[in-house]
Amino acid sequence: MTVSKRRTAASSPDHRLVRADDDWLTLPNRWDIPIEICAGPDVPIESSAIDEILTVLETAGTLEKLAAATGHPGAAIDRVALTPDLHKGAGIPIGTVLRTRGALIPQAVGNDINCGMRLETTSLTVDEVRPRLDALERRLRHLFFEGGRRIALSGVQREALLRDGLPGLLDAGPPAADGVWSALRPGDGDAGRIHAARYPTTTAEAFRDWIDSAGGTSYDSIIGSVGGGNHFAELQYVAAVHDRQAAYAWGFTPGQVVLMVHSGSLSLGHQANATGLEQAKAMWPRGVPLPDNGILPLLLDERSEGARRRYLDAFGNAANFAVGNRFFLALMLRTGLAAECGELSGEAVYDAPHNLLWQGDDGRVVHRKGATPAGGYAEAAGGPYAMWGEPVIVPGSMGAASFVLRGHGNPRTLASACHGAGRRVPRGAASRGSDADLDAFLRDFRVVTPLDHHDPAVTRRSDVMAAWRRDLKQEAPWVYKDIGPVVSSLGRAGVADPVVELRPLLTVKG
Repeated sequence: MTVSKRRTAASSPDHRLVRADDDWLTLPNRWDIPIEICAGPDVPIESSAIDEILTVLETAGTLEKLAAATGHPGAAIDRVALTPDLHKGAGIPIGTVLRTRGALIPQAVGNDINCGMRLETTSLTVDEVRPRLDALERRLRHLFFEGGRRIALSGVQREALLRDGLPGLLDAGPPAADGVWSALRPGDGDAGRIHAARYPTTTAEAFRDWIDSAGGTSYDSIIGSVGGGNHFAELQYVAAVHDRQAAYAWGFTPGQVVLMVHSGSLSLGHQANATGLEQAKAMWPRGVPLPDNGILPLLLDERSEGARRRYLDAFGNAANFAVGNRFFLALMLRTGLAAECGELSGEAVYDAPHNLLWQGDDGRVVHRKGATPAGGYAEAAGGPYAMWGEPVIVPGSMGAASFVLRGHGNPRTLASACHGAGRRVPRGAASRGSDADLDAFLRDFRVVTPLDHHDPAVTRRSDVMAAWRRDLKQEAPWVYKDIGPVVSSLGRAGVADPVVELRPLLTVKG
């Protein structure tokens, strides 16, 4: 079977030919798993990511061994989709969508469970906000990094969030009157604008220490954190409209300022993933060697029910926390804008996950690692986007354009799209990049970080400045693929079509 970047066609049952840039690579695949790569020939794919596809295929062999050792029939990987931003991950590439039968694979989701995007419109225009950017930069630094957020939560509210998601948090009692809670609006918990508003759980005991932190109501020190790496909170504006009817229906107008947040479950996701791996090891059959690639599935059978439930509860808690975290980050952006630019209105467009799993009634499990749902009419039925397809948020790199698209529910790609442009330069190499390029970028673009690089007391510390510059280089625009060809690939592959293009005004980085 031949796998191109856009379509699958029949050929040898024992190998797949995967086109990476201009080279054809032969990958052993005796399990004959359908693989779809929806990147066009103008989108580069790291060779190390291609190598990691072998890890995914080898896991099919692991499932065969587990099934034979436990008498559990039918555990298998039955489809793989690879998005245009495919790049090296930890064993399984980022940009991989994996569907299994009779098993789930914690590492096919990863540590940052429910990392994802939140996008909101505002009533402000770019012409109103641009003159206030100096003051906004100072205010947002205070809100995000200098104690200004003041998110008061009770133990009841924390547990409600972990067990019942953002709607649970907002139903758990009146919020505090101060801090960013003051930016709360009616309709903020609208589940129709959140892909996974409530991830099912039976308990939140795995995170009892956070629930009960500081006794009763306290100012939270965890939620409202951007996180590291490619996470951000950003002010953007609508720079171009590609689908006028959808843009109007979704609340977009040219020149309008919007809020985009990219963050996840922070330390809770790491703890939940560790729980999954612990449970998989505990259930591993005696006499069956652990796989060389380190990928440990959990079978969906009665024997593993308790272990699986412990993982899925922690997983669900982390997933619910992540939606709340993005919500509070958006409140912080709202608060800063209102303080500097005056009262504003707006509404959530969508909150979409990147790292999550979905269990079907048929025993199949869809895992997305660094990929976003791109459902069509069927998947959006009954919600505000039933006439259009699911909103697909594809952020660009820091300083580059982002896109909002509408999904088509393409079954070949498991109704999935990329979650960004994807790296072209590994972090280690990026941190050794050009100082001149970074200086040119900072002259033209605003980045708000915990460190104020305008402060003379800071700039005199060469060691501190060197570390700060090294971190920024790892997320600079030139270390990521160009967003244009990536978005074009989604259209050509029938995955999603653009609605609006967004340009950044200011980015907050952790």
